Amino acid sequence: MHHLPSDVGRREFRLAGLCYLAIIALGLWSELGVRGQLVVAGDAAATAQRIAAHPQLWRLGLAADLLMQVLDLPVIVMLWRLLRPVNEALALTATGLNLVQTAVLVANRVQLLASLELLTGPTIGAAFPPGQREALAMLAVQLHGQGFGIGLIFFGCACVIRGALIAASGVLPRVLGGLLVLAGLAYLLNSFALLLAPDVAKLLFPAVLLPAFVGELLFALWLTLGRRRNA
Repeated sequence: MHHLPSDVGRREFRLAGLCYLAIIALGLWSELGVRGQLVVAGDAAATAQRIAAHPQLWRLGLAADLLMQVLDLPVIVMLWRLLRPVNEALALTATGLNLVQTAVLVANRVQLLASLELLTGPTIGAAFPPGQREALAMLAVQLHGQGFGIGLIFFGCACVIRGALIAASGVLPRVLGGLLVLAGLAYLLNSFALLLAPDVAKLLFPAVLLPAFVGELLFALWLTLGRRRNA
Protein backbone atom coordinates (compact mmCIF):
# COMPACT_ATOMS: atom_id res chain seq x y z
CA MET A 1 0.00 0.00 0.00
CA HIS A 2 1.27 3.46 -0.88
CA HIS A 3 0.98 6.31 1.57
CA LEU A 4 0.12 9.87 0.72
CA PRO A 5 3.11 12.02 -0.18
CA SER A 6 4.24 14.08 2.80
CA ASP A 7 3.98 17.30 0.79
CA VAL A 8 0.26 16.77 0.09
CA GLY A 9 -1.38 18.30 3.17
CA ARG A 10 -4.87 18.38 4.57
CA ARG A 11 -5.34 21.98 3.45
CA GLU A 12 -4.54 21.07 -0.14
CA PHE A 13 -7.03 18.22 -0.02
CA ARG A 14 -9.70 20.52 1.36
CA LEU A 15 -8.97 23.23 -1.22
CA ALA A 16 -9.09 20.71 -4.07
CA GLY A 17 -12.30 19.22 -2.68
CA LEU A 18 -13.96 22.62 -2.40
CA CYS A 19 -12.90 23.45 -5.96
CA TYR A 20 -14.31 20.12 -7.13
CA LEU A 21 -17.62 20.73 -5.36
CA ALA A 22 -17.79 24.21 -6.89
CA ILE A 23 -17.14 22.71 -10.34
CA ILE A 24 -20.04 20.28 -9.86
CA ALA A 25 -22.38 23.02 -8.60
CA LEU A 26 -21.46 25.45 -11.39
CA GLY A 27 -21.81 22.76 -14.02
CA LEU A 28 -25.26 21.74 -12.81
CA TRP A 29 -26.43 25.35 -12.67
CA SER A 30 -25.16 26.31 -16.13
CA GLU A 31 -26.51 23.15 -17.74
CA LEU A 32 -29.84 22.80 -15.92
CA GLY A 33 -30.50 26.31 -14.63
CA VAL A 34 -29.48 28.16 -17.78
CA ARG A 35 -29.35 26.03 -20.92
CA GLY A 36 -31.97 23.66 -19.56
CA GLN A 37 -34.36 26.58 -19.16
CA LEU A 38 -33.57 28.45 -22.38
CA VAL A 39 -32.90 25.74 -24.96
CA VAL A 40 -35.99 24.00 -26.33
CA ALA A 41 -35.00 20.72 -27.98
CA GLY A 42 -35.97 20.62 -31.64
CA ASP A 43 -37.40 24.15 -31.68
CA ALA A 44 -34.96 26.75 -33.00
CA ALA A 45 -37.52 29.56 -32.95
CA ALA A 46 -38.50 29.04 -29.30
CA THR A 47 -34.87 28.67 -28.27
CA ALA A 48 -33.92 31.87 -30.07
CA GLN A 49 -36.78 33.75 -28.45
CA ARG A 50 -35.78 32.63 -24.97
CA ILE A 51 -32.08 33.37 -25.39
CA ALA A 52 -32.80 36.79 -26.89
CA ALA A 53 -35.14 37.55 -23.99
CA HIS A 54 -32.55 36.54 -21.35
CA PRO A 55 -29.12 37.46 -22.74
CA GLN A 56 -27.64 38.22 -19.33
CA LEU A 57 -28.66 34.82 -17.96
CA TRP A 58 -27.03 33.20 -20.98
CA ARG A 59 -23.85 35.18 -20.31
CA LEU A 60 -23.89 34.21 -16.63
CA GLY A 61 -24.10 30.57 -17.63
CA LEU A 62 -21.09 31.04 -19.88
CA ALA A 63 -19.17 32.75 -17.06
CA ALA A 64 -19.99 29.82 -14.75
CA ASP A 65 -18.68 27.41 -17.39
CA LEU A 66 -15.40 29.29 -17.70
CA LEU A 67 -15.01 29.50 -13.92
CA MET A 68 -15.34 25.71 -13.84
CA GLN A 69 -12.30 25.42 -16.08
CA VAL A 70 -10.30 27.81 -13.89
CA LEU A 71 -11.16 25.74 -10.81
CA ASP A 72 -10.08 22.60 -12.67
CA LEU A 73 -6.45 23.63 -12.40
CA PRO A 74 -5.95 23.31 -8.59
CA VAL A 75 -7.65 19.89 -8.72
CA ILE A 76 -5.42 18.75 -11.59
CA VAL A 77 -2.27 19.87 -9.75
CA MET A 78 -3.25 18.19 -6.48
CA LEU A 79 -4.12 14.89 -8.17
CA TRP A 80 -0.80 14.96 -10.02
CA ARG A 81 1.09 15.43 -6.76
CA LEU A 82 -0.96 12.72 -5.07
CA LEU A 83 -0.54 10.04 -7.73
CA ARG A 84 2.97 10.81 -8.99
CA PRO A 85 4.66 8.49 -6.42
CA VAL A 86 2.32 5.64 -7.40
CA ASN A 87 3.13 5.71 -11.12
CA GLU A 88 4.65 8.88 -12.49
CA ALA A 89 4.07 8.06 -16.15
CA LEU A 90 0.39 7.24 -15.72
CA ALA A 91 -0.17 10.19 -13.39
CA LEU A 92 1.39 12.51 -15.97
CA THR A 93 -0.72 10.93 -18.72
CA ALA A 94 -3.90 11.58 -16.73
CA THR A 95 -2.78 15.15 -16.10
CA GLY A 96 -2.17 15.73 -19.81
CA LEU A 97 -5.55 14.26 -20.74
CA ASN A 98 -7.27 16.48 -18.18
CA LEU A 99 -5.50 19.58 -19.50
CA VAL A 100 -6.54 18.72 -23.06
CA GLN A 101 -10.13 18.39 -21.86
CA THR A 102 -9.97 21.77 -20.15
CA ALA A 103 -8.55 23.44 -23.27
CA VAL A 104 -11.19 21.82 -25.51
CA LEU A 105 -14.02 22.96 -23.25
CA VAL A 106 -12.71 26.52 -22.99
CA ALA A 107 -12.47 26.80 -26.78
CA ASN A 108 -15.88 25.18 -27.13
CA ARG A 109 -17.57 27.97 -25.13
CA VAL A 110 -17.16 30.24 -28.16
CA GLN A 111 -20.15 28.40 -29.62
CA LEU A 112 -22.32 29.83 -26.85
CA LEU A 113 -21.11 33.35 -27.60
CA ALA A 114 -21.77 32.77 -31.30
CA SER A 115 -25.38 31.79 -30.65
CA LEU A 116 -25.94 34.89 -28.52
CA GLU A 117 -24.28 37.18 -31.06
CA LEU A 118 -26.41 35.77 -33.86
CA LEU A 119 -29.57 36.54 -31.91
CA THR A 120 -28.71 39.87 -30.26
CA GLY A 121 -25.81 41.38 -32.21
CA PRO A 122 -27.05 44.28 -34.38
CA THR A 123 -24.47 43.80 -37.12
CA ILE A 124 -24.55 40.03 -37.53
CA GLY A 125 -28.26 39.84 -36.84
CA ALA A 126 -29.01 42.18 -39.73
CA ALA A 127 -27.01 40.01 -42.14
CA PHE A 128 -29.39 37.03 -41.90
CA PRO A 129 -33.16 36.67 -42.17
CA PRO A 130 -34.83 35.69 -38.86
CA GLY A 131 -35.38 32.03 -39.71
CA GLN A 132 -31.80 31.52 -40.84
CA ARG A 133 -30.47 33.38 -37.81
CA GLU A 134 -32.47 31.15 -35.47
CA ALA A 135 -31.29 28.00 -37.24
CA LEU A 136 -27.64 29.08 -37.06
CA ALA A 137 -27.97 29.92 -33.36
CA MET A 138 -29.47 26.50 -32.69
CA LEU A 139 -26.67 24.88 -34.66
CA ALA A 140 -24.11 26.67 -32.48
CA VAL A 141 -25.85 25.40 -29.34
CA GLN A 142 -25.88 21.85 -30.70
CA LEU A 143 -22.22 22.04 -31.71
CA HIS A 144 -21.43 23.16 -28.18
CA GLY A 145 -23.02 19.96 -26.91
CA GLN A 146 -20.97 17.90 -29.36
CA GLY A 147 -17.79 19.71 -28.36
CA PHE A 148 -18.55 19.08 -24.71
CA GLY A 149 -18.87 15.38 -25.48
CA ILE A 150 -15.51 15.41 -27.27
CA GLY A 151 -13.84 17.06 -24.27
CA LEU A 152 -15.29 14.46 -21.92
CA ILE A 153 -13.57 11.67 -23.85
CA PHE A 154 -10.24 12.99 -22.57
CA PHE A 155 -11.62 13.52 -19.06
CA GLY A 156 -13.15 10.04 -19.04
CA CYS A 157 -9.76 8.51 -19.83
CA ALA A 158 -8.15 10.61 -17.07
CA CYS A 159 -10.77 9.40 -14.56
CA VAL A 160 -10.16 5.76 -15.48
CA ILE A 161 -6.39 6.10 -15.06
CA ARG A 162 -6.63 7.99 -11.76
CA GLY A 163 -9.27 5.65 -10.40
CA ALA A 164 -7.19 2.61 -11.29
CA LEU A 165 -4.11 4.09 -9.60
CA ILE A 166 -6.08 4.91 -6.46
CA ALA A 167 -7.75 1.49 -6.32
CA ALA A 168 -4.50 -0.39 -6.89
CA SER A 169 -2.33 1.64 -4.53
CA GLY A 170 -4.63 2.50 -1.65
CA VAL A 171 -3.40 6.10 -1.43
CA LEU A 172 -7.08 6.92 -0.80
CA PRO A 173 -9.96 4.58 0.08
CA ARG A 174 -10.04 2.00 -2.72
CA VAL A 175 -13.77 2.42 -3.22
CA LEU A 176 -13.13 6.00 -4.38
CA GLY A 177 -10.82 4.66 -7.04
CA GLY A 178 -13.49 2.24 -8.22
CA LEU A 179 -16.07 5.03 -8.34
CA LEU A 180 -13.73 7.19 -10.44
CA VAL A 181 -13.20 4.31 -12.88
CA LEU A 182 -16.98 3.92 -13.23
CA ALA A 183 -17.34 7.67 -13.71
CA GLY A 184 -14.75 7.64 -16.47
CA LEU A 185 -16.39 4.70 -18.22
CA ALA A 186 -19.76 6.45 -18.03
CA TYR A 187 -18.30 9.56 -19.66
CA LEU A 188 -16.69 7.48 -22.40
CA LEU A 189 -19.89 5.54 -23.10
CA ASN A 190 -21.95 8.73 -23.28
CA SER A 191 -19.47 10.61 -25.48
CA PHE A 192 -18.87 7.82 -27.98
CA ALA A 193 -22.60 7.13 -28.19
CA LEU A 194 -23.16 10.84 -28.84
CA LEU A 195 -20.62 10.82 -31.67
CA LEU A 196 -21.26 7.39 -33.20
CA ALA A 197 -24.89 6.56 -32.39
CA PRO A 198 -26.89 9.70 -31.52
CA ASP A 199 -30.18 7.79 -31.30
CA VAL A 200 -28.65 5.44 -28.73
CA ALA A 201 -27.22 8.41 -26.84
CA LYS A 202 -30.72 9.86 -26.50
CA LEU A 203 -31.89 6.62 -24.91
CA LEU A 204 -28.92 6.47 -22.52
CA PHE A 205 -28.99 10.12 -21.41
CA PRO A 206 -29.19 11.21 -18.61
CA ALA A 207 -29.11 7.86 -16.76
CA VAL A 208 -25.71 6.99 -18.23
CA LEU A 209 -24.12 9.93 -16.40
CA LEU A 210 -25.51 9.02 -12.97
CA PRO A 211 -22.41 6.93 -12.05
CA ALA A 212 -20.22 9.89 -13.04
CA PHE A 213 -22.20 12.30 -10.89
CA VAL A 214 -22.21 10.00 -7.86
CA GLY A 215 -18.56 9.04 -8.20
CA GLU A 216 -17.27 12.58 -8.62
CA LEU A 217 -19.50 13.95 -5.87
CA LEU A 218 -18.36 11.36 -3.33
CA PHE A 219 -14.74 11.87 -4.37
CA ALA A 220 -15.06 15.64 -3.94
CA LEU A 221 -16.76 15.21 -0.55
CA TRP A 222 -14.01 12.90 0.65
CA LEU A 223 -11.31 15.35 -0.42
CA THR A 224 -13.13 18.09 1.49
CA LEU A 225 -14.12 16.20 4.62
CA GLY A 226 -12.25 12.90 4.73
CA ARG A 227 -9.31 12.15 6.96
CA ARG A 228 -5.88 11.83 5.58
CA ARG A 229 -4.19 8.49 6.10
CA ASN A 230 -1.04 8.67 8.10
CA ALA A 231 2.21 7.84 6.40
